[in-house]
Amino acid sequence: MKTKALKIVATAVILLGSVGGLMYVSLAEGTEYYKHVDEVMVNPAAWHDKNLQLHGFVVDKSILRRPDSLDYRFEVQNKGQVVQASYTGVVPDTFKGGSEVVLKGRLGPHGFEVAPNGVMAKCPSKYEAKTFGTPGS
Repeated sequence: MKTKALKIVATAVILLGSVGGLMYVSLAEGTEYYKHVDEVMVNPAAWHDKNLQLHGFVVDKSILRRPDSLDYRFEVQNKGQVVQASYTGVVPDTFKGGSEVVLKGRLGPHGFEVAPNGVMAKCPSKYEAKTFGTPGS
């Protein structure tokens, strides 16, 4: 009777360990962090080669485009911290100096490498709802 209980416990431990290990490996590969530039640039080495969504603002006059290509280099900043970014692809119409962006990609030793279709520029404030004065004014 004791050996039967021991076999059941051993089987349960093996199954739970296998499921836990599988979940860990699956989630570790698919994890994507949402961070602001200033949070990442405090300790950039800690974020190297991790999937990130990086939030910040395009530095004015920092956008450079290689002639006759879709290769871009630009800077993104938040709260005084700046990171270099590189991207190859079509950028949204709202992508310009001062615009708020979220970039998907990975941070490396030479800056943030934006993934294909990884530039999301937020809509400018002209699309925000207008507020009205108090009633009767």
